[in-house]
Amino acid sequence: MAVGRRKLRTGRVIRDKSDKTVLVAVQWQQRHPLYKKSIRRTTKFYVHDQENSCKLGDLVRIEETRPISRLKRWRVMEILERREVAEIKPSELDEGLLSEEHEAQAQRETENDGEETPEAEQEGEGT
Repeated sequence: MAVGRRKLRTGRVIRDKSDKTVLVAVQWQQRHPLYKKSIRRTTKFYVHDQENSCKLGDLVRIEETRPISRLKRWRVMEILERREVAEIKPSELDEGLLSEEHEAQAQRETENDGEETPEAEQEGEGT
């Protein structure tokens, strides 16, 4: 394959668990032959990442190359944009929100223990 004819694509890294391999999703549009509506298509490529520099969510440019393994036919040319990914797990975030809610509820209960509510005062006056 001539160097000048290699295909270039731009896509997002959707998996980076493997060593020196990332999975990149490339989105492209195609018109439906009968209904003429634009359809968004996604193609996934296994891409060789020599330095293990790509992280989940990065926007990368990939280039077609010789077969590197059974599935890898592409390699990372450059990282166009780094994506900020939170270091906290969603479950930890939920636990934090729940603990804050419990603390707020406990604080409201302690404030209400010292004061009677208006409904309780009205019920006490009527008897």
